[in-house]
Amino acid sequence: MHGGWAYTDGHHLGSVDFASNTAAFYREHILLPFFDFHLKDGSDPKLPEAYVFETGTNTWRQYSAWPPPEAEPRILYFREAGGLSFEPPDEADASDSYVSDPAKPVPWVGYTAQTMPEEYMVSDQRFAATRPDVLVYTTELLEEDLTLAGPVSPKLVVATTGTDSDWIVKLIDVYPPTRSTPAAKGGADGDRDVGPPAVTLAGYQQLVRGEPFRGKFRRSFEQPEPFVPGALETVTFTMPDVNHVFRRGHRVMVQVQSTWFPLVDRNPQTFVNIPTAKPEDYRAATQRIMRCRTQPSGVEVSVLPALQEGT
Repeated sequence: MHGGWAYTDGHHLGSVDFASNTAAFYREHILLPFFDFHLKDGSDPKLPEAYVFETGTNTWRQYSAWPPPEAEPRILYFREAGGLSFEPPDEADASDSYVSDPAKPVPWVGYTAQTMPEEYMVSDQRFAATRPDVLVYTTELLEEDLTLAGPVSPKLVVATTGTDSDWIVKLIDVYPPTRSTPAAKGGADGDRDVGPPAVTLAGYQQLVRGEPFRGKFRRSFEQPEPFVPGALETVTFTMPDVNHVFRRGHRVMVQVQSTWFPLVDRNPQTFVNIPTAKPEDYRAATQRIMRCRTQPSGVEVSVLPALQEGT
């Protein structure tokens, strides 16, 4: 969490346990040697190009370049019946749709919070997966660990009945139903939050990365453009990088929605200046995402090859 490296031990965030004091390690083994060298003429710490804590395995990794050159770009495609696969769809014409209503936005956490819950970055997304205004795509159970290291890039073919729309994509790690260990703590390190309700980790849907994109900027940030209602458009953007391992027996999930309140201000879904939008500008819209052979949608990820035994 923001500033957590400085005033916590970094052992956990909300319900997710990192099995070590990550902030303390960062301060001692990365930050202090760096400052000693550059500010006090200390010895060269010989730090790698990238020193990254790999979530999922809870392991520090060192890379000579970032993203790792051996990481292979691959697309997780949206498939029929809520499936998610590296195999592209083969249907001639297929799509999924939902109604997005700014008056009933998808919240960012599944419980009432008066401030910003610091654990929202890993918060359980099961509450969102049950909503009719959230599309959910999930892989089969993973037979082997899947390591992602690098950017996450949604590639969507979409249409809306409105003239503007937000597209929020969330990458989620679904824990197996046999994972019955209760959450260690409710809040973040330092217990500054009230924290989420107590949960068990069986079936937990851990948010790994989530990012919104305002559709009017799909071609240019300098010159926003409205959507033509019903017309298909390509929306692509790059989310912040990850270094996460989806463990064997877990599933990868992607959720797509058009509101994420109050983390993202509500889009009226009409092409107006949002800060000055009037109540009558806010309208429900039907959002459509294609997932067919000629117009596939999905999320591009960078997949690291499996580590060989002994490495």
